[in-house]
Amino acid sequence: MDADVRDLRTADHLLHRLVAELALPEGTFGCTHLVRGDRPRVVVSLTLPSEPLLRTAQERLTTGGYEVSPGPPDTVGRAVLYPGAPALTGTLTIAELLSRSAIDRVTVLGAPGRPSPETRLITGDHVRPQWQNEELVLTTMPAAGGTLVPFEVADPTPCCADH
Repeated sequence: MDADVRDLRTADHLLHRLVAELALPEGTFGCTHLVRGDRPRVVVSLTLPSEPLLRTAQERLTTGGYEVSPGPPDTVGRAVLYPGAPALTGTLTIAELLSRSAIDRVTVLGAPGRPSPETRLITGDHVRPQWQNEELVLTTMPAAGGTLVPFEVADPTPCCADH
């Protein structure tokens, strides 16, 4: 769905609003996708657990004035809504993160292999995995005390903020 959104934060809020307005079920996936070119923007996609739900959502969105197209714009969407996402708060082990959510795998920037299941992840209540080769993958980075944090932070410092 193209709502002419220009930034990820606005797209995240749009997805949360649509799920509430359309009363979408727990198994819904909502992703953001960056579109480059002459009109850069962020489009959103929804994957629903059944075809009738999908048709109803498409009708309601089209009636609401949104431009809706079938299928995602690419295969590497950034997941905002996914099963288990609301349970990923505070500090969790990698094993807990994987068992509580639809995330398939965790990677660490600059590190070969996967982190130990006992490694603690400080979520910052903002966990945005991405689709990679049909797996939902959370990219993390090392933090203090041998912990990990998601690579994407909720409130990033703008480039050149100290200049």
